[in-house]
Amino acid sequence: MKKIIQFAAVPVLLSASLIAHAQSPNAFGTPTDEVQSPSAAITAMPGSRAQGWMAQGRSEVLARHGAVATSDPLASQAGLEILQQGGNAIDAAVAASAVLDVTSPNDTSIAGDLFALIWIAAEQRLYAINAAGWAPEGWTPEYFRDTLGVERVPGTGVNGTTVPGAIAGYEAMLERFGTMGFDQTLERAATIAEQGWGLTERRHADLLSALERIRSDQDSIDSFLDDNEPPALYSIISNPGLASALRMIQRDGADAFYRGPIAEAIVAKIEEVGGVMTMDDLAEFEPEWVEPISTNYHGYDVHQLPPPGQGFAALQMLNILEVCAPEHNIRLADLGPANANYWHFMVEAKKIAYSDLLAYNADPLFVDIPLDRLLSKSYAAEQCGRIDMNKATDPATTGGLDGGTIYMSTADRWGNMVSLVHSVFSVYGSGVTVAPYGFILHNRGVGFSLEEGHPNLVAPRKRPFHTIIAGFVTQNNQPLMAFGNMGGSVQPETHAQHMVNMIDHGMNVQMSTDVARFTHNQNQNVLSLETELYNLVSSALRGKGHEVRAVSGSAVGGYNAILFTPDPSMPVPGPDDYDMPVNGVYRAGSDHRKDGQAVGY
Repeated sequence: MKKIIQFAAVPVLLSASLIAHAQSPNAFGTPTDEVQSPSAAITAMPGSRAQGWMAQGRSEVLARHGAVATSDPLASQAGLEILQQGGNAIDAAVAASAVLDVTSPNDTSIAGDLFALIWIAAEQRLYAINAAGWAPEGWTPEYFRDTLGVERVPGTGVNGTTVPGAIAGYEAMLERFGTMGFDQTLERAATIAEQGWGLTERRHADLLSALERIRSDQDSIDSFLDDNEPPALYSIISNPGLASALRMIQRDGADAFYRGPIAEAIVAKIEEVGGVMTMDDLAEFEPEWVEPISTNYHGYDVHQLPPPGQGFAALQMLNILEVCAPEHNIRLADLGPANANYWHFMVEAKKIAYSDLLAYNADPLFVDIPLDRLLSKSYAAEQCGRIDMNKATDPATTGGLDGGTIYMSTADRWGNMVSLVHSVFSVYGSGVTVAPYGFILHNRGVGFSLEEGHPNLVAPRKRPFHTIIAGFVTQNNQPLMAFGNMGGSVQPETHAQHMVNMIDHGMNVQMSTDVARFTHNQNQNVLSLETELYNLVSSALRGKGHEVRAVSGSAVGGYNAILFTPDPSMPVPGPDDYDMPVNGVYRAGSDHRKDGQAVGY
């Protein structure tokens, strides 16, 4: 058999045997049993951009009517669809996050927790919601030490699952600031769960990494595996059980989750496998509206949520960088990210901030946390002497938590903006799935301590140390940027790196994520650098005493952000102006390390 192919407009005859020898067995990147991730084995050089920073992975997305940036194109498009239907940024945030609950069970779930910062343009005010669930009434130190016989809260199974807060958080956001209900905002997520979606490279890799966890629970096997094996890369998967749960919440609201059939299924599953959560633990939970915390960094106000989230470590790190740089006769802007001293200074500031984080962070409803002192510039000045520019130090307090998360931003034509983070903590959370509804339970309880006297000691109805944080930037009391970086313990240090990138160096919203980042393990005192950065500065950092290793982008999490650039000459849209664009332009970026996309219109 012969075939004709066209090359340079000249017909060429090739035999079928020659074609077979010339082509890849994985044409178009199609996986096979022998090669499950074909692109990983290909040796090739990246192409170059035509303008700007040549290593930037993609351009910023600019839009006037609204923007959405998430770690999944389907979620971004769901949020955009809501904006185009006349919904606001709050409606869009719930819609996009709900899609992630479907497509990203490795990172999040309707049985996860969430935090959000919400800028309301009509009030010129930033709001914060803490939808982190509390511990069951039966969770005491004695329950874990004596009944379970453990020395730390388990990382797998239902004895790491606190009450899921996300659905209550969604409802509180929509009731206070939204213009739509669950019927509209959950529709896209429910439809995708019913019809199916494609399994991407990152999520396929996460699935492979979590197989042991998933296989420990039959309901997880039934929901996420195919004949006890992971679905193939790019295959179509669906979750009809989760679709049923979403349809029920569309109809009956959060009551379905906390007081109705879904709550009954959660309690039944937890009791079945040895946990102690009750219907009252679920029914009595409510999210909390809290006051954001902030610091000023070189003229910009950077906002975070208060504890039990770890956002105050990002603010403290920025304070140390700002105050201590002159004390050491350096400027980050002058050193630049190609200089080993730059990274040394950043890492040493991180160690100090995380030491206080690990020593103090807990549920503020149970313990007093000296945030006013920790976030003061005078306290930062007291720390400068702890930094030796010639020598790496040991952290004063060790520890740390890894985990998986989604972070996303939305913005609308009226100037409202949302910064939202949502998580099941570990990859595939607790590993336990609630039948018949197909959602994974989180394992956020692992953030508790069992050390007597520790502020984060487990207690009934207490919320654990939370790694998930959402960031927001204002200047002169005007909104500037909703931003964040998913990825467990890396989040505060990466928030600080993004602020330095954009404020000290003038990087744009996309470039900030495309440059290499560091992450430092506070427990092992190991500094990880993305490969190209490692190749550039690791020798000099070793000379200062750092233990350095090279890592892939999976170690530094994933970023999304939306920046607002106002134009004072343009009119501000009124509440009923559904066609008028915002009085300025949104600029959005998304991390190439994840599956995400920034979109706008």
